[in-house]
Amino acid sequence: MDTAVYWFAISNPRLIMVLATVMVFVAAFITVSFINRVVAGSIRSLEHRLSLPEESLLGFTRVMKGLVWLIAALLILGLWGVSVSGLWTLLVSAATIIGVGFLAVWAMISNATASLFITIWRPFQFGDTVELLPENFRGHVIGRNLMFTVLRMEDGARLLVPNNLFFQKIFMVSQGEHLSRSQQTKDQDSQIH
Repeated sequence: MDTAVYWFAISNPRLIMVLATVMVFVAAFITVSFINRVVAGSIRSLEHRLSLPEESLLGFTRVMKGLVWLIAALLILGLWGVSVSGLWTLLVSAATIIGVGFLAVWAMISNATASLFITIWRPFQFGDTVELLPENFRGHVIGRNLMFTVLRMEDGARLLVPNNLFFQKIFMVSQGEHLSRSQQTKDQDSQIH
């Protein structure tokens, strides 16, 4: 307590600054209360109409309340003369990096999951001819890994198709000559080089 009194004595805060700080806290508290009552109520009615889980409501309101308190804290720091421009830059940079990271991880996970489902459901096998519609890319299946299915096109070129594309696009399969294990290994080795 002595430290706070000493700080007030040497910094001589103006009454307007203290009142502005209190006003920001009160405004943030009122906004959070509004989110709890009105916004949560309207989302709850949407939740029943759209059959959304209750966790979506909780997550959305928590994020909104967190943002309100973060903005309030930054406003208060700005009122007291603390430069928050560097902090804003840090927060935006961190959000951007996290967003790009989630996008990259999502792409990898979706391709690996699609590869698993292709293995389980076997919509095509090695040697089958697959045509992706509406692009009309056509080739024989010569290999597959966690990320891509490799098609040998008629002109000899290799087409690497992301596995998740088979769940987003329409494709046609024509039964071809199914490759033996040695032919599969030979074609997979050639696709690497």
